[in-house]
Amino acid sequence: MNIGELSRLTGLPVKTIRYYSDVGLVPEAERSRANYRRYDHASLVRLEFVRTLRELGLDIATIRRVLDRDVDLASVAAAHAEAIGVQIRVLRLRRAALRAAARRDPSPEELERMTRIAQASADERQRVIDEFFDSIFTDVPGSPEAAEFSARMRSVSADLPDDPTDEQVDAWIELAEMVREPDFRARLREMSRRSFTAATPRAVPTDWSEITWFTDLIAGAMDRGVTPESPDAAPVVSEVLERWATGTGRHADAAYRAEIIEALELSIDPRAERYWQLMAVINDWPPVPTTTHRWSWFLSAVHAHRLP
Repeated sequence: MNIGELSRLTGLPVKTIRYYSDVGLVPEAERSRANYRRYDHASLVRLEFVRTLRELGLDIATIRRVLDRDVDLASVAAAHAEAIGVQIRVLRLRRAALRAAARRDPSPEELERMTRIAQASADERQRVIDEFFDSIFTDVPGSPEAAEFSARMRSVSADLPDDPTDEQVDAWIELAEMVREPDFRARLREMSRRSFTAATPRAVPTDWSEITWFTDLIAGAMDRGVTPESPDAAPVVSEVLERWATGTGRHADAAYRAEIIEALELSIDPRAERYWQLMAVINDWPPVPTTTHRWSWFLSAVHAHRLP
């Protein structure tokens, strides 16, 4: 068949087939007396194979090596699939940065920063988290308890997988932006300073079982429609404060209640909870439930039912 017939059979332009012939990928079977290219069935099969490899993204030089048996197709396919995987990951990260930009309408400098954040390596992500905790614990006096708490917090890293989901990339961008906020750092720094320099035991418990008991109790009151200002909230406040005070060797008097109010006003910040929720998404942990509204309800209830 001539080159025009081959073009009609394959749907490839004559110009493309002529180029493949010239570079040796699909040589003609023979030349006519008038020196026109002639192709046979083997040429048709070879051309279809070349087109498939080109559609998969292989370059001309690699295709020639495959056709010449210098390399096997399986190894070439594996290497090319790996390269495409890297490209997909980069494109996904860029898309996440653009989505974040669309939500925030950033300046050019902010867009550049979000793009760098999205494409950060594992070491770079860890440096962001380490620097965040350095800023929090910088004024906290050294003590075994403070050192243990700092080490426990730092042990949790933002471990994006090699092939992160869109949700994980979005979570990482949000987390990296949030930990840069000066007022958030200042609040956590003050919380740490008060927690580890107070002469008396911590007013609000940090034990997970106690926190679970508390949130379950408050959830029950809220589900029953109890408002912080209603008389029905007073027994809930008393039950919590009596338990907390007893656990720390204190009395649930007016001074203790005032201390609780001060501690809660400092510590209730949706961003602190959001930090762990984002970490859960990034690290593919079970979702972290929202409880900030429970603590806010309790703070309002303590304000509403102060002791004389």
